[in-house]
Amino acid sequence: MEPDPLRDHVVGPGPVVGTDDGTPDGHLPLPSPRGRVTMQQVAAEAGVSISTVSKVLNARYGVSTATVDHVTRVIERLGYEASLVARSLRNRRTNVVGVLVMDFEPFSTEVLKGVSDGIHGSGYELIAYSAGGHVEARVGWERRSLSRLMGSLVDGAVLVTPTVTDVQADGPVVAVDPHTGPAGLPSVAADNLQGARLGVEHLIGLGHTRIGMITGRSDLLSAQQRHQGYCEALVAAGLPVDGALVRSGGFDPEIAREAARELLSHPSPPTAVFAANDLSALATLEVATELGLDVPRQLSVVGFDDIPESALADPPLTTVQQPIRQMGREAAQMLLALISGEELPHRHRTLTTSFRPRASTAPPGQAS
Repeated sequence: MEPDPLRDHVVGPGPVVGTDDGTPDGHLPLPSPRGRVTMQQVAAEAGVSISTVSKVLNARYGVSTATVDHVTRVIERLGYEASLVARSLRNRRTNVVGVLVMDFEPFSTEVLKGVSDGIHGSGYELIAYSAGGHVEARVGWERRSLSRLMGSLVDGAVLVTPTVTDVQADGPVVAVDPHTGPAGLPSVAADNLQGARLGVEHLIGLGHTRIGMITGRSDLLSAQQRHQGYCEALVAAGLPVDGALVRSGGFDPEIAREAARELLSHPSPPTAVFAANDLSALATLEVATELGLDVPRQLSVVGFDDIPESALADPPLTTVQQPIRQMGREAAQMLLALISGEELPHRHRTLTTSFRPRASTAPPGQAS
């Protein structure tokens, strides 16, 4: 009789979400034994030996077609599925890809949706794993996360906004919007410079000449490029770049809220604000309301990202769309190609941004 190499457990349908929650052994917590369907139960229900069930699961010879069909029906009826670890030991593959993020927030959630799109129909499943957003883990979180997942739980991984790209892993890895831009890992990013120009040029075209900016995190290339695009658009229009109209928002709504309050309380406040991401722009809308400013008659606001929340704002937010979901989808397709041993024709992909005008912008002093 051939026993299964590891005791098996059920993995539920759809993405499996894990978090680095400080478990004592440093590994993902496994499902509770209660309610598991085991190989022994399958064998008892089917009236065959455990060895026969193992042979059916692993497509080994020595089992009749009728028995294979019968055992397969029992497996499907009971909802049995071998554990990921057991599967990897038997086949050297888990048929699972991972999405690793610092924390779950609107950007990473949209990337996750795109990765799910990208693996659809491929036979692969998806695990989403968060480093937990711990401050002490801000740099190097991807190395720790990969060591937990790669090899035994996933065949490859997509890293979302990794802080470093010189990581070593037991399988292929693709980065989405890496902090420092393209490096050793294959990567997918948006054209942040072009997108920022689009947003500021829109405000200039409406007649705004005093345009403030709430910037992102200074350590991210994407944030640096958005600030650069803001400056280039002003200079191209013959407008000064006034440092008094620039505040750091850190891609953080709370920091951005204070930055917006400083800008809008300035003795000569801007008539328009370009924010480096939608969360900062939404925070600016909230501060404007608190200060009694009418948007867009007294203040125009432009964001960057086009997360779902932006269209639901009051007023709906004008923004620059970076194709976040497409970024996730393309990263997944690149990853599956690498897992299959294919060569990538382009290791670094930059996707075009576009402009989404809504009701939060108008000419200065005019209603929309």
